[in-house]
Amino acid sequence: MDGTPADGDGQRAASITLDGIGKRYPDGTEAVRDLSLHVDAGELVVLIGPSGCGKSTVLRMINRLIEPTSGRILLGDSDVTQADPVRLRRQIGYVIQNVGLFPHQTVAANVATVPRLLGWSRDRARQRVGELLELVGLDPTQFGRRYPHELSGGQRQRVGVARALAADPVVLLMDEPFSAVDPIVRTRLQEEFLRLQAEVRKTIVLVTHDLDEAVRLGDRIAVLSEGGQLEQYDSPTTLLGSPATPFVREFVGADRGIRRLVVTPVTREVLEPLPADASVELPVVSLGGSAYDALAVLLTSPSGQAVVTEEGRPVGLLRRERILALAEPSS
Repeated sequence: MDGTPADGDGQRAASITLDGIGKRYPDGTEAVRDLSLHVDAGELVVLIGPSGCGKSTVLRMINRLIEPTSGRILLGDSDVTQADPVRLRRQIGYVIQNVGLFPHQTVAANVATVPRLLGWSRDRARQRVGELLELVGLDPTQFGRRYPHELSGGQRQRVGVARALAADPVVLLMDEPFSAVDPIVRTRLQEEFLRLQAEVRKTIVLVTHDLDEAVRLGDRIAVLSEGGQLEQYDSPTTLLGSPATPFVREFVGADRGIRRLVVTPVTREVLEPLPADASVELPVVSLGGSAYDALAVLLTSPSGQAVVTEEGRPVGLLRRERILALAEPSS
């Protein structure tokens, strides 16, 4: 695809530009109205908002499962509204809530779906399947011959991600990918997904209704209101710390300060010098760890203090009050 950059490993990632896109249905319903935003190559952007705000419609317009009625959608410098939709979808990975694996095919066959459609040789497809199953934490010799009904929900979701990555797509679209599993499995999948993204650095647009998930996963978050109106498009820290509109302020909620701590690291700026007689009984937190985790430790410390370490070496003292001050976003 023209204008598609390559990352350091030779794998491709493309920017996405939504330029005034809209979707109006024949009955006059306007699902999305004049939406513009840009996603950098290799960036993970989350679309979030109340039910009916058009976030899934936006996702499906990018790969033209739904045709936009106005505006342009660019992948790199190519306008996807002018591309052949079948060829386009073979360059875009798509992960949905209930995975959509073919029940009559093995895990390996499911992952190889798009490479087969692209005419890859059997050996090349088999090698790619093995690489991807290992990448998502599934042993190909153990899971490759299984069928979807023999997997847990979390394992099926991993296979869905592997299938979406099989042909090295320029973009990965994910629609509520982790919402169908229980909270414990969801947290583990999110951790695995962050590890995976650190390796493959794909351009990802992810739809969720879960603000905590958006804050945890997104490089930037786009908050949409009714009609696909873009209320704010910012990093999680900025979004939680400085809501741009009354809608965003209400949407992120009164506890947005606590959520902000999840994406705020403990830095040297909040530390005090470590007294020479500091008690060895003080709890320990790590420099660069999340302020949320530090607060959890400080709340159980009788003195409200903790020693901050870097690579096992004490570098300063942290007081509970300094962390609580970080949880006070501007209005």
